[in-house]
Amino acid sequence: MMNSKAPIDFDLETKKNVDMWLKGPFDEEVKFQIRKLLTEDPKQLIDAFYTHLTFGTAGLRGLIGFGTNRINFYTIRAATQGLVNYIHKLPHEADRKYSICIGYDSRQNSREFAEEAAKVLAGNQMSVYLFKELRPTPLVSFACRYKHCIAAIMITASHNPPAYNGYKVYWADGGQIVPPHDLGIIAEVVKVNDPTMVKSASSVSHPLIHQVENEIDDAYLQAIATLQNYPEMNRKEGDRLKIVYTNLHGTGITLVPKALEAWGFSKIHFVEPQIIPDGRFPTVKSPDPEEPAALKMGIDLLLETKSDLLIATDPDADRMGVVIRHLNQPVILNGNQIFAICAAHICAALSAQKRFPKQAAIIKTIGTTELVQDICRTYHCSCFNVLPGFKYIAQKIHEWETLPNGYQYIFGGEESNGYLLGTFARDKDGVVSSALISEIALQSKLEGKTLADKLFDLYNQYGVYQEKLLSLHFAETKEGKEQMSAGMRLLREARLHHINGIPVVSVEDFLVSTKYWLGSNKTELLLLPVSDVLLYWLEDGTKVMIRPSGTEPKIKLYCSAVEKKFANIPDGIASCMRRCESILQFLKQQCFS
Repeated sequence: MMNSKAPIDFDLETKKNVDMWLKGPFDEEVKFQIRKLLTEDPKQLIDAFYTHLTFGTAGLRGLIGFGTNRINFYTIRAATQGLVNYIHKLPHEADRKYSICIGYDSRQNSREFAEEAAKVLAGNQMSVYLFKELRPTPLVSFACRYKHCIAAIMITASHNPPAYNGYKVYWADGGQIVPPHDLGIIAEVVKVNDPTMVKSASSVSHPLIHQVENEIDDAYLQAIATLQNYPEMNRKEGDRLKIVYTNLHGTGITLVPKALEAWGFSKIHFVEPQIIPDGRFPTVKSPDPEEPAALKMGIDLLLETKSDLLIATDPDADRMGVVIRHLNQPVILNGNQIFAICAAHICAALSAQKRFPKQAAIIKTIGTTELVQDICRTYHCSCFNVLPGFKYIAQKIHEWETLPNGYQYIFGGEESNGYLLGTFARDKDGVVSSALISEIALQSKLEGKTLADKLFDLYNQYGVYQEKLLSLHFAETKEGKEQMSAGMRLLREARLHHINGIPVVSVEDFLVSTKYWLGSNKTELLLLPVSDVLLYWLEDGTKVMIRPSGTEPKIKLYCSAVEKKFANIPDGIASCMRRCESILQFLKQQCFS
């Protein structure tokens, strides 16, 4: 706790935001807490008020608490009123009635926040489809399209720690909002600086608020059933595959088991201590299926039951982690490996069944393994790169749908364990991905293989690709955000020509939309949206990407190395991982120490 006599150094923006809450019609208990922090801990007050939450790669996301930079009833109401005001400014027929769907996950206050958003919409004479119970994020995207809504809202902070919550907005196509809608909505949200500017119904019993029960679930499950590549094999042999599933205290338990069973996979063991949705996530430090620690209980059950694979979904079930039992040992597959296995399976099935569309395309993010590009070349399938953030994959799908001869999307994903099969939803979907990876695992088992064998087959064909991620964590404070910005600025100013002794061939700086070749001084305009991302291509084929996270206070350093010539796969993997580790440590010490 800070000394009460310590000077308070508020910038103008922070002071304006604090004064607005102290003088405005805000709850007296909140005002009491603000005054208390003014004397006891002004630094904490600065962190809560120095800015307004804005839409990042996954919508609004922040710590739960009072302040303009926090998730609370006031910011939820303001965001919803801003969304309404933006919609009302769109050119449309005067008598058109819009509807909006709202879902929520298991996090603290998620149901209450969802109800507040619903009441604001109803207060503005908008029809609302409010899920009666918690449901996965991809189902909300699906519902937006199924119910022909103008937009949808999902209350979630995905895999973030328990202290967080968030507010994702989807547009009519089911994809997360992208420019110009995101900027337009935020511009309207910022204007809502007084609670009296928010119109709200008195309760969720308002006639414009419709409680959604099983209708959407049934429609979704029927839709994704059509995406099976081997439906007959799944139906006849699916019970031979033994699956362990954990929802990590999240929403996946409401749909993933039903989806697996609908595809033919009925032998499912559940991680019982994690089966109950709980926003405190009591059995894990972080409910992130990318984190090995979050998978420990599932791995123990995988070995105990001698199952074939463990599937884990994050709290809102849009991301999926996979562990397999290979030679009676657990093998964790990372997001890049899962993507490559899925892409190869889909392409091979479509090709063998002569169902490959002429304009077939796979979409990946710029940080995702280049192994996917190699696979696409084999099948003459186009491969497109987009910025990190699944909203850009959804945007590309929507763009193709509006063109007379647009590409046909068959699969997409990102290195952080998010994938989408089909286009019924327009966000990463851990539900259908769980069914897909089970189909692949079954096919492998019938061939006498595991998913590790499938991955090694890809390495033998295309070369060994290995990726490693290093996350540099910062405080969830104004100072922490400034340190992140300073680190990225210093990296740009360093103008690295070598990274750990390996020459840099080219640098893609998405903040200035320029690709620069060091040898020739040639430059090229980058056509992807402006973003704080640096991408280095090294002489030995290594790819290095650095970017601030759009959901958490950390900078992510990605390294992807490749060995095209190797004595054996284990040696190739070891060589790649040594290179990745040394490069990441070099960048950490040189630019972020």
